[in-house]
Amino acid sequence: FSRQGYEDPHWQYPAAGYRDGYPYQSHQWQPVAWQDDRELRQGESYGKSYRDQHYYRGYHPNLATGPPGHDSKACPSAWEQKSAVSLAFEPGLCVLPSPQPSGQPSLLLQYHESGLSSSSHELSQYIRDGADPYDPAPPGSWNVGQAGGPSVSTPTPAVPLKFPQLHTALCFGAGGHLVLVCPHHPAEGQLARVELHSLEVILHGTEELEELQAFPGPLAREDLHKVDVMTFCQQKITTGCDLSTQRGRDSSLLWKLLVLLCRQNGSMVGSDAAELLMQDCRRQDSYRRQEAAPSLMGLADEEWAARQPGTLDLLTGEVPPVVETQAQIVEKFTKLLYYGRKKEALVWAMRNQLWGHALFLSSKMDARTYSWVLTGFTSTLATNDPLQTLFQLMSGRIPQAALCCGDATWGDWRPHLAVMLSNKVGDTELNQRAIVTMGDTLASKGAVEAAHFCYLMADIPFGYFGAKADRMALLGSSHRQAFSQFARTEAIQRMEIFEYCQQLRQPESFLLPFQVFKLLYASRLADHGLPAQALQYCEHICTALLRRDPAAHPVLARQVVRVS
Repeated sequence: FSRQGYEDPHWQYPAAGYRDGYPYQSHQWQPVAWQDDRELRQGESYGKSYRDQHYYRGYHPNLATGPPGHDSKACPSAWEQKSAVSLAFEPGLCVLPSPQPSGQPSLLLQYHESGLSSSSHELSQYIRDGADPYDPAPPGSWNVGQAGGPSVSTPTPAVPLKFPQLHTALCFGAGGHLVLVCPHHPAEGQLARVELHSLEVILHGTEELEELQAFPGPLAREDLHKVDVMTFCQQKITTGCDLSTQRGRDSSLLWKLLVLLCRQNGSMVGSDAAELLMQDCRRQDSYRRQEAAPSLMGLADEEWAARQPGTLDLLTGEVPPVVETQAQIVEKFTKLLYYGRKKEALVWAMRNQLWGHALFLSSKMDARTYSWVLTGFTSTLATNDPLQTLFQLMSGRIPQAALCCGDATWGDWRPHLAVMLSNKVGDTELNQRAIVTMGDTLASKGAVEAAHFCYLMADIPFGYFGAKADRMALLGSSHRQAFSQFARTEAIQRMEIFEYCQQLRQPESFLLPFQVFKLLYASRLADHGLPAQALQYCEHICTALLRRDPAAHPVLARQVVRVS
């Protein structure tokens, strides 16, 4: 193997004296400037000349000194007499003689001063004067015997091997194979050996491959039944969701939603989702009710204390009992109305939780009184009571639950969303804005699956990974994290099931932003030795692009063809 263009440090190879006995010839000549060249390089620094001479004498003793019986100063060698060789202190060069007329500067110096490259490949072409650059044999030989000394054999310049030791070469081939080229010596008569291994067999038992094989994709094929998809979702709920954690319950809720959509062919109403939400609740919270504040009833503290049980009633002259039955409370309410005391009757009804009587009576009076009674009634409800959410929504306001849900002190968010989905008000925009606000609040607190459930109920479209302002890109995965964590295999599979549920209702529909992730999923299939399924995904992506103008998405179209 040629090392043309490689410049390895000289200390990685043995000295030149061991060249003839080294079987792999993995050494390197480090030529230096000769005497004629040193005379021409008067402008160079002394440090470089000393380094060249020191390396020349230390690593090339056969060339640094003349042959036995000769004085190098008195009887110069044939190389020095001819000035025929121009060599530089450049890694990667071999000893290459080149005839040159005396009295002219060396070719190497000319090339160096002209700015040409000093790589071993280019300089060997210039020095060897048109010889084959890939032929390691020198064009000629030199002999010290020309100067009267004993004959010395011609040194064969050796190009070191790229890899001094045998090794195995490998690459990923088409069709999900791993190609291995085993180390052999073809020059010694050994036959080359190439092995083909299936990546599916090599990766058998790994978590990644099992996750890919368990999914019944691609889901757009004709031989797929939706029962297979529902079974896969049920398995993910059983094995992949930790119901002891909040995030596990939210992830389970998304899978159950996909099962519901698949069972009903992509159609769903608000009451269906509400029923699903209430099934997923771990327990029904008991919301503590409280007494209405006296200030909301328009009574001072002293007046409220005077009307407590056990005190004399100045109107009737009777002392009310400490403990009153429901019938006695209604009778007292009726007696107050006998005397035309409507306000006192309202206060009595509100204090004894007769809200039906109080609300009906106030509704037949003025609007201010009705609002006063209604405010008193809502003040008795707990702050996190779903009835508060419903009353606030029906009053034309964004419920407080949409702004505070997701907090441990607030409680579960599911009953609040259920009451909004089952009791939609006339203002559709207000209802959608309340659900989206709840989703944004949950997303800000890290409940991504719960937030995406809210977005699906509000019909929020899917966006792209790079558009951080979009609320969703992959179902159940936040696109505000790193791409490697965002584009998980489970998230892509869950998104494909959602697209499949939409196609059950509208066969020609597809999610255009999701086609990029389907191509990524096809690449993962090919990487794990499943090329047949990967090709099917590419075909379905092409079908989706042909329904639109493929020229509108040229990058995606080229990548699909490339993977195919």
